[in-house]
Amino acid sequence: MELGPKIIWQIGPVPITESVVWGWIFSILILIFAFASTRKMQRIPKGIQGVAEFLVEFVYKMVRDVMGEAGEKFAPYMGTLLIFLIPGSMLGLLDCRPLAADLNVTAPLAIVSFVMIHYNAVRAKTAKGYIKEMSSPYAFMLPMNIISESMFPVTLAMRLFGNLLAGVIVMTLVYNALEVLSEMCGTGIPFFQLILPLPLNAFFDLFEPVLQGYIFVMLTMVFTSNARQVED
Repeated sequence: MELGPKIIWQIGPVPITESVVWGWIFSILILIFAFASTRKMQRIPKGIQGVAEFLVEFVYKMVRDVMGEAGEKFAPYMGTLLIFLIPGSMLGLLDCRPLAADLNVTAPLAIVSFVMIHYNAVRAKTAKGYIKEMSSPYAFMLPMNIISESMFPVTLAMRLFGNLLAGVIVMTLVYNALEVLSEMCGTGIPFFQLILPLPLNAFFDLFEPVLQGYIFVMLTMVFTSNARQVED
């Protein structure tokens, strides 16, 4: 069982893994979807435009509920995270490694969220006000708070990566065990592999990607909203 993503091509010292390939595929599909849904917009949406408008309304409502009206400018980023992470994490349905089961995918996303959070905190409070808040109530708290804040992208990336990787490991072990069981029965038909894993597939390949993707986006929204709040 390989814990890391498969290497598809090797360009010199740079490996092109399945995560990179699927990442580009989903990025291209998102761009195609955005272009197709806005190419011939109609007053009464239907077809792909209707799907796009439903997604946009859902994301904006979610952002408003968590971050308030002022947080609507973050909706495009949060929506992009959702439509990239959730389908990308359902690749187990195609017998492929989920995107979020690769730390090389979750870590950059967590770092981007981390930079966005603190950039907007400095914009809202100014650099002096931000440092003052980080030093509250005593100056010696500054390095401790810096260390604490620097752990956010680590925990954000590891939470998503760990949960999806655990699903990959569990499903691999289950299929291997059922393969042995099928061979012991001597039927030559992988009956156990076809029927018994279905509930686990539904959990690890459908429910878990939606849940973990939503948690990733929700934590990003909450921390961004808190960082932008200016104390009276």
